[in-house]
Amino acid sequence: MPDLAELLGVERPIVLGPFGGLSSIELTAAVSERGGLGSYGLYGYDPARILETAAALRAATDRPFALNLWVPHDEVEQVPAEEFQRYARALLPFFDELGLELPERPDRYLPPFEAQLDAVLEARPAAVSFVFGVPSAAVVEAAHAMGIAVVGTATNVDEAVALERGGADAIVATGPEAGGHRVSFLRPAEESLVGIFALLPQVADAVEVPVIAAGGIADRRGVAAAFALGASGVQVGTAFLRTEQSATTDAHRRAITQTPAHGSVLTRAMSGRLARGIPNRAMRTIEARGVVAPFPVQNWLTGRFRAEAGRRGLGELQSLWAGQAAALAREADAGAVFDELAAGLP
Repeated sequence: MPDLAELLGVERPIVLGPFGGLSSIELTAAVSERGGLGSYGLYGYDPARILETAAALRAATDRPFALNLWVPHDEVEQVPAEEFQRYARALLPFFDELGLELPERPDRYLPPFEAQLDAVLEARPAAVSFVFGVPSAAVVEAAHAMGIAVVGTATNVDEAVALERGGADAIVATGPEAGGHRVSFLRPAEESLVGIFALLPQVADAVEVPVIAAGGIADRRGVAAAFALGASGVQVGTAFLRTEQSATTDAHRRAITQTPAHGSVLTRAMSGRLARGIPNRAMRTIEARGVVAPFPVQNWLTGRFRAEAGRRGLGELQSLWAGQAAALAREADAGAVFDELAAGLP
């Protein structure tokens, strides 16, 4: 099996979780500078912004970093105008509370995946990671031709095997303990909720490429346990999301520190896809009304008020993504978090 650190060009096999909408240049660079693999989530980024982001990362660090893309998977391209209005009106109280107008239906909700991919290949990161599916053979071949490692993400053993067969150089095995979206693609997310320490050894037994453990890892103990069960590296999100270098809000940071292991939940309310986060007024209200648009419509709609809520520091109207190890996220500095994790490496 290839050595993960050598494959990624890093000193320590610790990967920053790529945050869709919450990544920052500062945090990504801080992890890379420490000897790990800083990752930056590109959800919703158009090609120009992707190239600008890559240039900013290179200005901040000369170490390897990864860029992350969402493979198109079961999302709707558009909904009828009347249906869109019904979904939007269900969210009207949040827009009214913030003094915002209900948004008009856009022509599209996300940039074309192919255009995003072309920009990532042009940017030539050390690695490109994918969630929600297996990149095509042409994509893998193009990345490899440029010396870019390909990392896939699996929520069950079958997905891991599919990713290896598709040419992935490494696989992130992610359990439902992790914060944010459940990135299942072969079966519904609700049928792929295998805990990381049950999932990890089974994935490690099933594939020949390095496996990166994700979900519920926030300190040296989680790292040591992951390696004992067959991991070649770890990916950590929530512990870094709490740091001062992350792009999230102070309200989100406070919520992370105040949430016990049983305090986060899985919900489709905020984006239309199953994701783990901290319950707040927006989530509870949407769930109670039972009107949730399909992805990415719901994510786009709530994003119109979530952005303003973030600017105002209103955590009750944001998406407070966090994993089950949130209470272990104690340090405020990314360097200190990295050093704590590194202490658990074999």
